[in-house]
Amino acid sequence: MTTAPNTPHLADPDSNPSFTRGVFQGEIREDLVFPFPEPSTADREALGQILDAFRSWAADHLDAAQLDHDATFPEHVRTGMAELGLMGLNIPEGYGGFGASSLVFSRVFGEIGAHDASLAVYFGAHQSIGIKGIILFGTEAQKQEWLPRCASGELIGAFCLTEAGSGSDAQAMLTKAVPTADGKHYVMNGTKIWISNAGYAGVFTVFAKVPVVVDGKAKQRVTAFIVDAHSPGISLGKIEEKMGIKASDTRAVTFENVMVPAENRLGDVGGGFKIALEILNSGRLGLSAASARGTRAMMNHAIDYAKQREQFGKPIGSFEMIQKKIALAAADCYAADAGWMLCAGMVDRGGVDFSLETAACKIFASELAFRTASEAMQIAGGIGYSKEYPYERALRDSRINLIFEGTNEILRALIALMGLQQPGEELKAVGKAFKTPLQSIGAISSYLTGRVKRTLSKTEFTKVHALLADDADTVADNVHRLALAVEKALIEHGKAIIDRQMLQERMANAAIDIYLATAVLSRATLAIEKHGADGAAADLEAAQLFISMAMRRTRRAIRAIERNADEKIRNVAQRALDTGDLTVPTPTDVM
Repeated sequence: MTTAPNTPHLADPDSNPSFTRGVFQGEIREDLVFPFPEPSTADREALGQILDAFRSWAADHLDAAQLDHDATFPEHVRTGMAELGLMGLNIPEGYGGFGASSLVFSRVFGEIGAHDASLAVYFGAHQSIGIKGIILFGTEAQKQEWLPRCASGELIGAFCLTEAGSGSDAQAMLTKAVPTADGKHYVMNGTKIWISNAGYAGVFTVFAKVPVVVDGKAKQRVTAFIVDAHSPGISLGKIEEKMGIKASDTRAVTFENVMVPAENRLGDVGGGFKIALEILNSGRLGLSAASARGTRAMMNHAIDYAKQREQFGKPIGSFEMIQKKIALAAADCYAADAGWMLCAGMVDRGGVDFSLETAACKIFASELAFRTASEAMQIAGGIGYSKEYPYERALRDSRINLIFEGTNEILRALIALMGLQQPGEELKAVGKAFKTPLQSIGAISSYLTGRVKRTLSKTEFTKVHALLADDADTVADNVHRLALAVEKALIEHGKAIIDRQMLQERMANAAIDIYLATAVLSRATLAIEKHGADGAAADLEAAQLFISMAMRRTRRAIRAIERNADEKIRNVAQRALDTGDLTVPTPTDVM
């Protein structure tokens, strides 16, 4: 089995910027996105066997409607997943796992998600985030102690980060881990909420603040710990009653004077925030694949219905408004698959900063899954609203994906602010240089030369197939436009841009569509090279349809960075917040 290299996943973004960071500077880093990744022969064979085994088992043992009704997993579902070897899929072979590459793991995650969203949560909360910190950052002793039992399914992992007052703002957490006088333990106190797998877990990855002294001042530093879920002092809240993913076990976990051995600290004191970010990066990729596969599964139900349901003497699939729903979902699904596969290839390569790309994939695919669940329900009409059919369950299940692993709003801000970092640093340095122009003439000259170059020229794609040349040129145009708009916005707003989230949202949306369009160019280029123009006709049409739609959105987003109604939006929102009423009274209510 081909495994991912041991190279650190998170490269130095300043000296080796990711594809999306480069886009904010008008760069197209083709070396990161071409050629499109393909499974090795060994991976392809192993993947086929895993998928066949899972599908066969699922056909006999997995009833998604019953799981939703019962809001729990029967024991045979959990033991079946373990017997299939799936609970150790991405654990290295040396610790009893399968050692799957990111590409293979994500594809299997997608298959599980297409069968049942709750089971995908169980699977992902265990491996994508629950024990991922041990795999990436654990010592050899920690890996030997915990991973073999996790790989067999004897222990299930859970990820404990969120608190009542600390969701996306992890630095606001209140959970504490105070070292004992002899330094042999940490005493942990606090409560975590919305913990997936809490009721099944044998091991928690927990984030808590550890007191330290820095320059003579008392500080609190977020630190990661491996915690035995059966330790004295741990208690679980009631199972949350949720809108969707009902069979997943979600609870609060309270730690009351829990003694955590010092050797169970994961990484260095103060390194918890970096560990959490890296873990969530991995989790977002699996979630993207599951969302894309779920989209395909639900729309396939709708397609079958559209072919057999007749109105006015014709199948409704022959009506253009229905065809439009199907075609747009097809093009978007093609792009979502291209996005997560390309990113998985970056992960498997190692040494690549893929944090913005996983965020882009998660945002796009999660919103796609929710949107197409609604469209599939619309195609199904009245029966789509009935619990007898899978549509309404898909709508409920898919909604959580916009919140999981970082809300899509927070992830958009992450993409924009991280993308702005390098252009902002350059402008800051130039600002300082102008204060001492005689001593800094080189820096000023370099910046002005670069700005002229950025204004007059754009980076081009060189590895795209000739049949996609016009589409690639459109994407390159928007990379150029975005970089210029970013520079102009930084000059106009300076540090205040940190608070201009509507601008950040537009920049992020443009960057997301540019990444997905580039992934599509790479995927379609490979298809044409392998199968010829005729053999890849479906790829070519899906690619061109998606790029056309995505680049129209991108142009609008870039224009709105400069010309927008943001002030009116803020005023209307503030009025609603001040009055507690959405808008002005209707004329019928005015006395």
